Amino acid sequence: MAKSLQDVLDGAGNVVDFLRNQQAGPNVYPGVPAEYTNWRNEQRAWAKTAVLFNQSYHMVELMVEGPDAFAFLEALAINSFKNFKPGRAKQWVPVTEEGYVIGDVILFYLAEEKFNLVGRAPAIEWAEFHAATGKWNVTVTRDERTALRTDGVRRHYRFQLQGPNAMAILSDAMGQTAPDIKFFNMADVVINGKTVGALRHGMAGQPGYELYGPWADYEAVHSALVKAGEKHGLALVGGRAYSSNTLESGWVPSPFPGYMFGEGSAAFRKWAGENSYGAKCSIGGSHIPEKLEGYGLTPWDVGYGIIVKFDHDFIGRAALEKMAAGPHREKVTLALDDEDMLRVMSSYFAAEGRAKYFEFPSAVYSMHPYDAVLKDGKQIGVSTWVGYSSNEGKMLTLAMIDPAYATPGTEVSLLWGEPNGGTKKPTVEPHEQTEIKAIVAPVPYSAVARTGYADSWRNKK
Repeated sequence: MAKSLQDVLDGAGNVVDFLRNQQAGPNVYPGVPAEYTNWRNEQRAWAKTAVLFNQSYHMVELMVEGPDAFAFLEALAINSFKNFKPGRAKQWVPVTEEGYVIGDVILFYLAEEKFNLVGRAPAIEWAEFHAATGKWNVTVTRDERTALRTDGVRRHYRFQLQGPNAMAILSDAMGQTAPDIKFFNMADVVINGKTVGALRHGMAGQPGYELYGPWADYEAVHSALVKAGEKHGLALVGGRAYSSNTLESGWVPSPFPGYMFGEGSAAFRKWAGENSYGAKCSIGGSHIPEKLEGYGLTPWDVGYGIIVKFDHDFIGRAALEKMAAGPHREKVTLALDDEDMLRVMSSYFAAEGRAKYFEFPSAVYSMHPYDAVLKDGKQIGVSTWVGYSSNEGKMLTLAMIDPAYATPGTEVSLLWGEPNGGTKKPTVEPHEQTEIKAIVAPVPYSAVARTGYADSWRNKK
């Protein structure tokens, strides 16, 4: 008899230890090489010229169609659907009954009664569950990411054209001036004779366009963009650099799914199977709460307080209304101290007492990284992503901390590594924990991201 996610968790004993010792490493980015040139130049290109991210392989898509599609998606989202119409997109953020974030994906409003959710699996699974168990007149169709399929074919290709020269490249590829699309609005353009959907969007703290269309048009559109980019310094980005782009833009990629705990998600855990995301995901780092609830993040933790709107009924509304007045942890960037980083890295050449290895450019070694942030030995928050930015010349982390310590310039420390020599994850070697000094900095760390996104969580409290 097939097991449910709840069966897996019930049989695990200490669930925190179980997930910390899961064998899954960080998320992978299939379909592209690790590096096209080298990850340093690829990082630099998104700030100086332009890059082409290939997102065709690693994200799940869920088509949502039917008479109740709009109402269905609205009932699961913390953000408002007022004035939401075909030709627009938004971040779609569901929470549990207790108000904890499940994940976020991009919601494309393609046509009346036709939507597409694109992103990581947790939010997609939540939508599938409610479509299957609720009284909604909707049809959902999942297009699985490449890592979990054998045919190598997707419903859509998906490219992200990013950087200061993105508009010029898109114009050259089209053979005419690219349309001036407002942020998170869409338009159809023609590239190499193919109709291409263009979403005004951005990653890595730079302006850009998400370009998508039928899989059969992949090569025609990709080759035209590459050729148009030759004179504009366009760089293709491999998996190594891609995983680090969020450090400059301030987006938290991998919140621990709130459906893993809490009575409000019990029915979901009984519905989800033993091969579902929650049954396979791993947690890493120095933050070790007694219960899974200690990994839960609220919308305010991840910087989405600005998009919580109580103008509609949605799952988790009552819990968020109680939380709204605060206090809330504040999302910040931590810039790790250069000399302390050199101290840590020098330990790799010692016979004993080595610190946890910092992989470059992304030092994330589990699906859900959670490291403790300390002030004078007291934990004041958690870090949830860490890596190196060649553009900034710094090792950075995205963190959420007690607002009393969130003023830029405040000195704190990151507790790096896992206790007792580390867990049994294959990405963890024997090591010793160490504190690394850090300075609280704004989020996004990139000044362009803080000032260039209109009506966004990136530039508002």
